[in-house]
Amino acid sequence: MTLEAYFEKFRGKRVAVLGLGVSNRPLLRLLTAHGAKVIGCDKTARSALDAEVLAFEAMGVELHLGEAYLQNLSCDVAFRTPGMLPNMPELRELAESGVQITSEMEAFFAVCPCRIIGVTGSDGKTTTATLIAKILEHAGHSVHLGGNIGTPLLEMTDTMERSDWVVVELSSFQLMDMHHSGCIAVVTNVAPNHLDMHRDMDEYVQAKKNCFLYQNDSDTLVLNYDNEITRSFAAEARGTVKFFSRESAQGVHLQDGVVYRGETPILRQDEILLPGIHNVENYMAAIAALAGLASDADIRAVAQSFGGVEHRIELVRVRGGVSYYNDSIASSPSRTIAGLRSFSQKVILIAGGYDKHISYDVLGPEVVAHVKLLVATGATGGKIVQAVKAAADYREGMPEIVEKDDFHEAVLAAAKAAQPGDIVLLSPASAAFDRFKNFMVRGAAFKALVREL
Repeated sequence: MTLEAYFEKFRGKRVAVLGLGVSNRPLLRLLTAHGAKVIGCDKTARSALDAEVLAFEAMGVELHLGEAYLQNLSCDVAFRTPGMLPNMPELRELAESGVQITSEMEAFFAVCPCRIIGVTGSDGKTTTATLIAKILEHAGHSVHLGGNIGTPLLEMTDTMERSDWVVVELSSFQLMDMHHSGCIAVVTNVAPNHLDMHRDMDEYVQAKKNCFLYQNDSDTLVLNYDNEITRSFAAEARGTVKFFSRESAQGVHLQDGVVYRGETPILRQDEILLPGIHNVENYMAAIAALAGLASDADIRAVAQSFGGVEHRIELVRVRGGVSYYNDSIASSPSRTIAGLRSFSQKVILIAGGYDKHISYDVLGPEVVAHVKLLVATGATGGKIVQAVKAAADYREGMPEIVEKDDFHEAVLAAAKAAQPGDIVLLSPASAAFDRFKNFMVRGAAFKALVREL
């Protein structure tokens, strides 16, 4: 379906856009341009709105703002923002009254004229999606990268050609009520995450499955063989399943420091500029997804030149012989564990943040093994300290532990303790929402503090 035909369906209808963040603003413009009666709903007070949102009101958009923004809402269709889960009471009430609930991402999949590669997972999805896009570009393809990675794609569909590729990062929140899947789907791994938002782990896993459940028998599903949950997804696949593994010889795999596709060597581990075994896994996922679409030379060229995505084990500065790394994206224990294992020496770790109600038991032993000084901060700082002290190998002072409620003080404490040759790593194992709007703002704050030292 074309973009024009899709939005013409809403002409004259009352359409609510729930959440007025960046991803939904193109949607507001398109609905207004096609004659819909648009209601823009957001919890933000009018006094805190930016000029772009207020300009929509002048275009005829009816704004519902503040704490009661979902009350007494009369509409035919509602587009929810990703952070507003479809099982929340207000949305269930709308659905029960006959309102169609959909999303900007669902609309994009419906109108996209070209092939889509969907990437999801608890960890690694942003880097994997970026690697896939960069390798495709190096191979001469026209590529559009977006979705949860931050770039809205809906307004761009009119400029896309059928021969183009779209690589879209998909969160569990975007996937929960999706009824489309890409022709290639990649699931990097699945581990407990976002349990503050999802009803339980089963709901979270089911959301991830929507990345591939709507494929057909000519499509491809790429799965992490080493992850028990993702490996089990193969039984429900409709198309071809391809595995990647660093623990076995399944599919694209790691053996003696070399990445193989089957029996063919593709890439040496030491050619990959990004640090950490988890980034080797990200490359293996990309290699599995791109069989026949890019050459081994394209893969090696990107591996040798790509320095990584911001806030993902990003080297900020070397000062006085101390290296400072920003891994603010690490909002779960598994992500922080991957970051810790990226270094060959013990680090000074700054960890803690918003509490997503997940266990930190698995993180405790890894901190003992890989950290010389833990600076715990934020709402989960105490829980992380408890997990470390409960680890079997923990001994008093190994690692040293400092608790600082204030994020600024935590960074300064880490810097003060660091000696030449040390590594200071911000890898919170927690979301940022206790103090920051998101992980990007937290990472930017860390980088600013480090640069001011």
